[in-house]
Amino acid sequence: MTPRLLAVCVAGTDLYRLPTRASGIDKQPVPGRVAVHPLGLDGDVQINRRHHGGEGQAVYAYAQEDAAWWERELDRELPPGCFGENLRTAGVDLLGAVLGERWRVGTALFEVTAWRTPCATFVRYWGVPDLVKRFTARGATGAYLRVRETGELGAGDTVEVLSRPDHGITVGEAFRIVTTEQSRLPELAGALEHLPLKDQPGLARRIAARSGARA
Repeated sequence: MTPRLLAVCVAGTDLYRLPTRASGIDKQPVPGRVAVHPLGLDGDVQINRRHHGGEGQAVYAYAQEDAAWWERELDRELPPGCFGENLRTAGVDLLGAVLGERWRVGTALFEVTAWRTPCATFVRYWGVPDLVKRFTARGATGAYLRVRETGELGAGDTVEVLSRPDHGITVGEAFRIVTTEQSRLPELAGALEHLPLKDQPGLARRIAARSGARA
């Protein structure tokens, strides 16, 4: 299968409401071409940029293949946007994507930066109380992207991998390292520069502490 976009989704103005705030997790597919700006897609809303959004999390991609697994697991439909994703992909191995690899999608250029960490908002949105535990165990996190070149994209566009760093740390490996395999934190050092800028200092401290413990 040619790697491609199945749908492009944005939150718009009809936001998902939490008890104390709104959230941009409820995204819906939009037709036609969508402009890609430095900090995200045209029409999308990012509320909590401490955890979602910003330069290193401008766009979030989730794979149809992983969504299909969850549909079987939960016996419910999970159409594009249900994971809070901007891009629903097909034929793209998001867990196998190397941190820092670059994609051409439409006329925009993206860089893979990070995994998605499940949170309480995700749990509430889906109504699955043990979702964080199950999502972590499954490890199909999707991938956050940095915008390297603005442009436009739309459903049906191909996803072309243009380059891939030599360090070899994938999205899936990185997620396991920071959650269930923290003894491997020093392995992230070579990929640190590709992560969202806001996350680099904290992870650098964790890597240094673990490296010191090994010495």
